[in-house]
Amino acid sequence: MSRSESLAAYLRAQAWRRLDRVESKDEGRNARTALALLDTAAYAARLPDDDPLILMLDQAGCFGPLGCEGFDPGEAGDRLIRHWQGGEPHELLLALPSAITTAGQ
Repeated sequence: MSRSESLAAYLRAQAWRRLDRVESKDEGRNARTALALLDTAAYAARLPDDDPLILMLDQAGCFGPLGCEGFDPGEAGDRLIRHWQGGEPHELLLALPSAITTAGQ
């Protein structure tokens, strides 16, 4: 599985997790987050593995220390993804390395 595919699979899984949540009075928050994550997953799946966004995620350690593991943004990245409510898909991918780096300091 390529890095782009691994990233897309991770985002789709997080989207489904949000869709499966039942919360009274969420006012559509879970659905908006799920749609934004599915949109980002579709975008990520089309990126080549040498795309600057994928390389930035690799440098942030999202594909393991050797860059060949499945996508894992760590706790800080998970938190950002869990609360993402929309924007352009590349904005989420651009925000991840910063969130991860800031949390590691």
